[in-house]
Amino acid sequence: MRLPARLTAALAGLASVPLAAAAQPAAAGSPTAPLHALVAPRFSGDSAFRTVAFLDQFVRWPGNRGFDASIAHLVERLEAAGYVREDRAPAGTRLTYRVERYPMAAPAWEPVDAELAIVGEAEPLLRFATNRNMLATNSFATPAGGITAELVDVGRGTPSEVAQARVRGKLVLVQGGAGRAFTEAVTRGGALGVIGYALPEYLRPSVHQQSIQFGSVPRDTAAKAFGIQLSYAAHERLRAAMARARAAGTPLRVHVAADVRWTPDAVEQAVVAEVRGAGAPDERFVLSAHVQEPGANDNASGVGAQVEMARVAAQLVRDGRVAPARTITFLWGLEIRSTDRYITQDTARARGIRWGLSLDMVGEDTQKTGGTFLIEKMPDPSAIWTRGDDHHTAWGGSPLTKADLTPHYFNDVVLGRALEQAATNGWVVRTNPFEGGSDHTPFLKAKKPGLLLWHFTDEFYHTDGDRLDKVSPDELRNVGITALVTALALSSADGATTRGLIAEVTGAAERRLAAEAALSRAAIAAGGPRATEEDLLETWTAWYVAALGAFTEVEVGGASPETRAAISRAQTAVRAAHAKARAALE
Repeated sequence: MRLPARLTAALAGLASVPLAAAAQPAAAGSPTAPLHALVAPRFSGDSAFRTVAFLDQFVRWPGNRGFDASIAHLVERLEAAGYVREDRAPAGTRLTYRVERYPMAAPAWEPVDAELAIVGEAEPLLRFATNRNMLATNSFATPAGGITAELVDVGRGTPSEVAQARVRGKLVLVQGGAGRAFTEAVTRGGALGVIGYALPEYLRPSVHQQSIQFGSVPRDTAAKAFGIQLSYAAHERLRAAMARARAAGTPLRVHVAADVRWTPDAVEQAVVAEVRGAGAPDERFVLSAHVQEPGANDNASGVGAQVEMARVAAQLVRDGRVAPARTITFLWGLEIRSTDRYITQDTARARGIRWGLSLDMVGEDTQKTGGTFLIEKMPDPSAIWTRGDDHHTAWGGSPLTKADLTPHYFNDVVLGRALEQAATNGWVVRTNPFEGGSDHTPFLKAKKPGLLLWHFTDEFYHTDGDRLDKVSPDELRNVGITALVTALALSSADGATTRGLIAEVTGAAERRLAAEAALSRAAIAAGGPRATEEDLLETWTAWYVAALGAFTEVEVGGASPETRAAISRAQTAVRAAHAKARAALE
């Protein structure tokens, strides 16, 4: 999962905000209730959890042993579910998979062992066995037995700070990720390696004192140096030791030992599994979950949930319970790259992609991580005017313009399926305005509907505290059911289902306009310009009118006259809701 772009004030209040005004519980008689009744009893959170547990054994970077073992495990699970390898599948086989292989330009990297110690102290600062993120990606191994050298402080690692420290033949300590000072200190300055400390406050480092967030350094085949990332506790110990050394007028010396494995001629693998559509197989609903990164929630959880989705879909097809007209495609591979490749490497295939849904960090035990389940929406007006119950996450989002908006029903359809599941058990469901940075972005780049299912803020995000004990089978089940019911509904939507979804989205639009009108009245009363508020209401109205118009693509075989009439009535209802909202400003 992505690295934070910036922190926002929403962090402090996110856990307490209610559902957005447009996100009220789905009414009885949901258009997807029959599908939910088929999926929910068959979906096992424990089964998804077992896949997460397997992947959590490994530090998974493309081409290394952990990544490849994870791919092999996925294949084993798919075959057990009834998927047949594509090149061996008889004609007409509906459940197929393939493993795609792409040569890598550089050797694959894998950490094996590492230790950091202060010379003269018995207890090491860090051990790989308990902090597997301590060694920065692309680090080289030390000589056998490790190295011992003086440690010098280079502050934030600016060129002047590095030059003043005279780093040649020494180790450097930088306030920031190990990669920050690497080029200046190692490549140009001749340092032996970089030790860095960089933990954002939302990770609560003073509470989770052993956590280390993974980082990277440039791959330097000449220097063959390394980077070490520090935990809060290790950083405090190291700073105290440096202070004592300065007071005594002696240099501080540390010992570093690192062992890594480089795999030359490595291959990046991706798995593509499909439930082939019975009536319109070239039209697709695509789901993606990335395999790489060391964490359990990020993103072994997305992989595990999606494997269980594929199993349940296969069972329903084999038992004759469902027969999707469109193809449902499951992707597992490298974040963003595998999804982008799937979309862009075949223009004919790309034309048939109707929807894309990304599962990333979907299994969090929210009581332990501090995270909240979120649906990151396609760019809608809340990404321009973020107010009321809409909040950006600690990740942060850049303000958008009207030209960036992508009117579509997909936001509310997926939210409706999540609320349908939440109605069975009280699951907390929220949304956030578009922020970007995961596997949903290639869909949007290609002008396809794309959403992200995830959790944030997570106190263990990208740290070696993101392990199996932070994963909830129940959360995996909630997210997996939501995603699979959505995929089955849209891949086989008949007229009645489509019109039910139209009614659902119309209700969401009416609630949104009513909520925005109340906020606009308050803004005008506080001295805000009326023209801005009118523009906001008009933008939301235009967005929903266009979103409802996109429903012409949902009904398999094309929108029937009844469905087109329902769309027209829905658009009229939204315009009437806008007139009511605007009148409320008077």
